[in-house]
Amino acid sequence: MFIYLNMEIKLSPEKLEKAAFILKTVAHPIRLKVIELLSGTTKMSVNELCVALDCEQSLVSHHLNNMRLKGLLSAEKQGVQVFYSLKEKELVGLLECIEKCNCNM
Repeated sequence: MFIYLNMEIKLSPEKLEKAAFILKTVAHPIRLKVIELLSGTTKMSVNELCVALDCEQSLVSHHLNNMRLKGLLSAEKQGVQVFYSLKEKELVGLLECIEKCNCNM
């Protein structure tokens, strides 16, 4: 049990496990940026994400595949292109928490 700003927070072991799983999965700047980019649209192609991230296709594909395999993203193939979207829309809240965080970073 944590007490923060006069609020009592009780998280179940299951909720803590899921949170740790998600945090480990997104714990990379490129993955966090992917969430940010996909939060502003319904879907983006790998090529669009590469341009927005200014990264090579192989690196972006590696991160996208990891996030897809862990259930955070959906992938839809259209011809030769693959389009990704957020499967877990609640991930946007994680970015909002990071934005509000006043930690000594």
